[in-house]
Amino acid sequence: MRVSRPVRLTFEPGQRFTVGVMDVMRISQLAERSGVPATTLRFYEDAGLLPAGRTPAGYRLYGEDAVERLRFISAAKHLGLPLEEIADLLTVWETGTCAQVKADLRPRVIARLDQAAQRAAELRAFTATLRGALEHLDALPDRAGRCDPGCGFPAAPATRKPAGHDSERWRTAPVACSLPAEDLTGRAVAWQEALDGATRTPIPDGLRLTLPVGRAPAIAALAAAEQDCCPFLGFRLHLDGPVLHLEVRAPADAADLLTSLSALL
Repeated sequence: MRVSRPVRLTFEPGQRFTVGVMDVMRISQLAERSGVPATTLRFYEDAGLLPAGRTPAGYRLYGEDAVERLRFISAAKHLGLPLEEIADLLTVWETGTCAQVKADLRPRVIARLDQAAQRAAELRAFTATLRGALEHLDALPDRAGRCDPGCGFPAAPATRKPAGHDSERWRTAPVACSLPAEDLTGRAVAWQEALDGATRTPIPDGLRLTLPVGRAPAIAALAAAEQDCCPFLGFRLHLDGPVLHLEVRAPADAADLLTSLSALL
């Protein structure tokens, strides 16, 4: 149960705790009320997220503000924020305005959204791999002999080019674009938003742009759309840990066009 009485509290440097007549709870009472295990409450204190007062006997005591603080921590964890970022947010939440909390939280949510999109793309690719493996297994004949490389665990499918396909068709494709003029502005805006802040590096026949890996799904979709209308542009995406390298190339006949395009990208 909670008690309402004068309490003398001790606290670590940097912790704030109201002293006087107030509703206070011990750790077991806060755990019961909040649904957060006592072990987690102790961990939050060690991490600097949930300061606790102390009785002369050393028991932890919490005020009503601890309940709201735990709700805030739970909501932030639900968004996938790490404890370090939650600690930063708590500082703004305690001392700042609603507008300041919103301004601090919004870019963090956007970053998690980019990461979620990347994980979704990876999961779709993995699902396709599993379906291909299942189709491979279902197509294998049931043989009584010993398993050999032709049966059993399916190997990664070899990468084969479709008949008549050239992996670097941009080198020989005609320098002509079929994108309607009325769609040029929209395409340019989409590229500018996707590549905002990218680092540009010249490479043979083109340009390399480096940006956060979370933008890979949007970049891949734009590159595919671009090749549909401008096959003389070659795109290559390289995932390298937290970053994505996008290489854009064009044949010699389109060098001037690529130079103009690079200023846009």
